[in-house]
Amino acid sequence: MLKYGDKIGIVCCSNGQKSTYTEKIKYLENTLIDIGLQPVFSDCIYEKESIFSGTAAERANALMKFYKDDEIKGIFDISGGDVANGILPYLDYDVIASSSKMLWGYSDLTTVINAIYKKTGKASVLYQVRNLIYEYKEQQIENFKNTIMHHENDLFNINYKFIQQGKMHGIVVGGNIRCFLKLAGTEYMPELTDKILLLESFEGTVAKMETYLCQLGQIGAFDKVAGIILGTFTEMETEKCIPTIETLVKKIVGKDLPIAITSDIGHGTNSKGIIIGQEINFDYFR
Repeated sequence: MLKYGDKIGIVCCSNGQKSTYTEKIKYLENTLIDIGLQPVFSDCIYEKESIFSGTAAERANALMKFYKDDEIKGIFDISGGDVANGILPYLDYDVIASSSKMLWGYSDLTTVINAIYKKTGKASVLYQVRNLIYEYKEQQIENFKNTIMHHENDLFNINYKFIQQGKMHGIVVGGNIRCFLKLAGTEYMPELTDKILLLESFEGTVAKMETYLCQLGQIGAFDKVAGIILGTFTEMETEKCIPTIETLVKKIVGKDLPIAITSDIGHGTNSKGIIIGQEINFDYFR
């Protein structure tokens, strides 16, 4: 996907980075340089007013600048939070559709990468590049380099097991459950028919997850999708919540829909990536 010496754009479409994160961002920059890439940072990285690194239009323009720049070969968002969906009306989807570069981001970027798929048919990667500097950095760097430089599949080779049925095939949509639901009722919500719905979460225990799952059911999601992948639900797992997320999902979707679980996708610093807008084929007999 990338080669040594390529320039990559670094953006913050959601909450801006705090000024106290300067050293970490510099560490990330140096890590990417060591890998062989040339990171170019947008003008909307750090908080300027409240949690905003710029207005929604400014943050969108910062992203589009990289899409329009032929020297930029990939775009990586380093943010998370709450405000990424504000940029959606300001994006030029025709430009994105004609571009070969991919956007990488996680959490609140669920809104942007699913909107891009809906509007353009283009795939994006659910992955946080800041994982390259955290606890599992050695393995993350190895997986990242092997995947983007050497065309291996290490970063996307996820372990999973079925907890219901035993096979699923389709294009993956979704991501963070809270953020994905921001798209409900908007022009940016992907069509769910025959899709594989990926769901994961950082914050929220039983009450919030029940609410989100009920909303997905009420918009007809579970009547349309061909299967569900459950990533990690960090707070649910940390608090050892009962009922578990698996129990909640089974209760709401019934017995016929395939469900697979994986600990490789989510907010953990050991998380791998998954491509939103690309087909997957999960089989019990993998």
